[in-house]
Amino acid sequence: MGHVAIVTGANHGIGAATADRLAADGVAVLITYLRGRVASDPETPERYQQNRMTDGAEVARRIVEAGGRAVATEADLLDPGTPAHLFDLAEQQLGPVDILINNATGWASGDSFVAGTTDPVGRATPGVTAELFDRTFGVDARAAALLIAEFSARLIARDGQWGRIVGLTSGSPLGFPGEVTYGAAKAALENYTMAAAIELGRRGVTANMIHPPITDSGWVNDAVRQFAATSHDHFHVAEPAEVAEVIAWLCSDAARMVTSNIIRMR
Repeated sequence: MGHVAIVTGANHGIGAATADRLAADGVAVLITYLRGRVASDPETPERYQQNRMTDGAEVARRIVEAGGRAVATEADLLDPGTPAHLFDLAEQQLGPVDILINNATGWASGDSFVAGTTDPVGRATPGVTAELFDRTFGVDARAAALLIAEFSARLIARDGQWGRIVGLTSGSPLGFPGEVTYGAAKAALENYTMAAAIELGRRGVTANMIHPPITDSGWVNDAVRQFAATSHDHFHVAEPAEVAEVIAWLCSDAARMVTSNIIRMR
């Protein structure tokens, strides 16, 4: 039996591209997603809003039509029971999970300790709120940690000796001004993933984080492209498939000794 992956947030963007790429390598994929528009930012491009509303079953259908194995399920990662349910579903329909891609995010808005300022592409930034904290940390940190815990428990129970964990991150060690809660949640995910790399390393599990470049999953507009063209830190506007290539490599046997890394794509 081949490898089986859970890819969260895989109905569009990097998640969907990763599901496609892993399936092309012969990996069976459980696609998880939760549809919803961004209501808090009126400047969010409609193309991105529509992408977020994509039915993950369309991604699974595309994979199956190409000869792969895939199942899609809509699931709310804010529910603490969801991780166990996802692993149960994957095991029932595809087999034991040995690849986990923590791609989903609870991002709904940027935020700042200096509310009312604008971010580098001119969007107004609200202040930090309990609601935004709970949503963002609930998906990007807590749910990802519970998924890693479920992955680990089941791997150990079956005496598994191979596994891959990849998370998606953003921000920097100095924080993420204008996206302070999102950046902090991703920092928590980085820490969880690095701990998993050490704790599961003797079982042949690697755990790494990808820091994508600006990636056009539908939200990139002219202002963002202008920012990228003049930024000292960002060199490219990538397509989701370009990020998926790196994720797929980390999930391959060629990357068996690559672990505990935050890989920055520029």
